[in-house]
Amino acid sequence: MPLPSSVWRSTLRPRVRRLAYIMGWTGGYVLLALLIAPYLRKFGKFTVPDFIAERYESNFARLVALIIAIIISFTYMVGQVAGVGIIMGRLFGVPFEIGIAIGMIVIIATTVLGGMKSITWTQVAQYIVLITAYLLPVSLLAMQWFGIPLPQFLYGNVLQWIVDLEKQHGISPHYIEPYVKFNMIQFLALMFVLMAGTAALPHVLMRFFTTPSVKDARWSAGWALFFIAILYLTAPAYAAFARYVVLKDVVGKPIDQLPAWAQKWAETGLFKVIDQNGDGIIQWAELQLHRDIVVLATPEIAGLSLLVGYFVMAGGLAAALSTADGLLLVIAAAVSNDLYAKMINPNAPEKKIVMLGKIAVAVAGVIGGFVAAMKIGFIVQIVAWAFSLATASFFPALVLGIFWKRLNKEGAIAGMVAGLLVTIIYIYLNKTQGFSILGIQHTASGVFGLLVNLIVSYIVTMMTPPPSERVQKLVEDIRYPKKIHEV
Repeated sequence: MPLPSSVWRSTLRPRVRRLAYIMGWTGGYVLLALLIAPYLRKFGKFTVPDFIAERYESNFARLVALIIAIIISFTYMVGQVAGVGIIMGRLFGVPFEIGIAIGMIVIIATTVLGGMKSITWTQVAQYIVLITAYLLPVSLLAMQWFGIPLPQFLYGNVLQWIVDLEKQHGISPHYIEPYVKFNMIQFLALMFVLMAGTAALPHVLMRFFTTPSVKDARWSAGWALFFIAILYLTAPAYAAFARYVVLKDVVGKPIDQLPAWAQKWAETGLFKVIDQNGDGIIQWAELQLHRDIVVLATPEIAGLSLLVGYFVMAGGLAAALSTADGLLLVIAAAVSNDLYAKMINPNAPEKKIVMLGKIAVAVAGVIGGFVAAMKIGFIVQIVAWAFSLATASFFPALVLGIFWKRLNKEGAIAGMVAGLLVTIIYIYLNKTQGFSILGIQHTASGVFGLLVNLIVSYIVTMMTPPPSERVQKLVEDIRYPKKIHEV
């Protein structure tokens, strides 16, 4: 849902920017398979804070890592909860905020009632629903228009139709000139942040900790890349198809002839028509279609069967639920396992640890719902913030922790904290004050946090004693095909 929404308002000019999302989110799994996943699996830990604590021989490093894991996962979860609110609002015809409340009840219940294994298999089923629902509308439209159900290869023709319609409706010519105001630095920064962030997301890494072997971890990353690429390569078609139909069937028509889908989405507050010039004719600039509903609204916009529309909503709900479940599991593990069981009460009974994890899920879910209701940004923006935070904090600590045995706890801790703070500050200043460096927007802010992290980690490490011989031997062992050195 996020990617089509990010390109809805301008289907032509941001083609390269759109490519940054596709290359970033798919390329991240290549980095994951090559640089991180196999080594973490061989290390034998089950959470990122576990790895950080063992690699850097520090419970304080564990504390810092679990706090960062919670911040990243919570940020990502807010974006998913917003998506659930939109879907629930449309399904039940209720305001966005009520939709969030309904969605959070479902998310918290599914996470609390299941554990890692049950949620893993549930997510497999949810992906089947998700991918089928996602591909169906645009495939049907491609079949209707071109006779071939391959929208990924045919939407270029639709872009030309859009150009013709925009000229016909008098939309400003500069708008249809590709790359006019495009910032290549922003593109490269965003692409890298999404790549590195994907490779360092705690809920993604947690899946590789549970694979049976190192070989399986590599295969798992490869299959993940394949299935995710199917989604991302279809996203541009969604944006193009929806925009074309709106230009053809809505723009230039009298306001009193609005289609039924517009009236239904207006009830959710996510679609508006404001007759600015009072002529009673709908202009493109007078349409306010919330970018986060592009995928969900496309079947109705294109006049497809009502069943197709509801199936797409089910797919969107499956996507949001599967991701939110994984994010809440990270938060639960950070609180119950990494904080309570490993630091506060190592002798705690398993029942108490499990109960604490469920409480953490409920609390995080409720707070996440309230934050999502505040509409702090579009879904794609909020999700990008999570990737930036992961890039700026965990990516250097993980990669350097695997490949640079000299990195010590002081350097890693200082680097993670510095990178995280720089990223948060840049997001705030760019979004609220318009401050930017080299034109880089808040969605790619993690690139600055990453640079600061690397610099601080190196300087602090070189100013402090090296890690113990045990840790240096451990780092060597996880990079070679043999068992972890027993000490």
